[in-house]
Amino acid sequence: MGVGIRAAGEDDRELVVRLLDEAFQDDPVSGWVFPGEEYRRATHHRLMAAFTDVVLAEGWIDVTEDGSACALWLSVPAGDASQDAAGSDEADEAVRMREAVDPANRRVEEITRLMTESHPADRAHAYLWMIGVVPGRQGEGLGGALIQHVLDRCDREGLSAYLEASSERSTRLYERLGFAFTGRTLDLPDGPRMWPMWREPATRPASGSPVGLR
Repeated sequence: MGVGIRAAGEDDRELVVRLLDEAFQDDPVSGWVFPGEEYRRATHHRLMAAFTDVVLAEGWIDVTEDGSACALWLSVPAGDASQDAAGSDEADEAVRMREAVDPANRRVEEITRLMTESHPADRAHAYLWMIGVVPGRQGEGLGGALIQHVLDRCDREGLSAYLEASSERSTRLYERLGFAFTGRTLDLPDGPRMWPMWREPATRPASGSPVGLR
């Protein structure tokens, strides 16, 4: 039986934030950003809310019909080398993220900056920013179904896809979906590492076809 998937809207914001908060409480990267279980449980949801707001405004969120899993995506255009102020804009965004989420926590700013700096900018792609499954439903294939839902569209449009795996174990799921490790980990200072992964489309778009998802 297939997994029912729908597009999330503004009315789903609290559902998505709660789902991501539950799904990533024990994630090694979340543990680095918010060390200590009590601190993390009190603060982590703010970062999930900030991520959700960005993607609702600039990308799209897919959620399973039963509300047990969701995926946050952005459609990233190819970079414009003429934009000299891009580095400054990215630094400002990292500062704004920290100030909005946890002003005294420099790690919020640091991870935002590091992920932005390592993000490929030369080719348009669909970016899987986050995917979360509630703890009681993990291992049922919900995450894979959510990702494949978008990858099928990527293949039809000839669009690449990108993500950062937060554990070596999760890279195996992404490899089964066609992603490959880029060859260089993103190492958090005194913390865990992340595995940037890229997927080429199975097909190329016809000449003149639009490239990009929303």
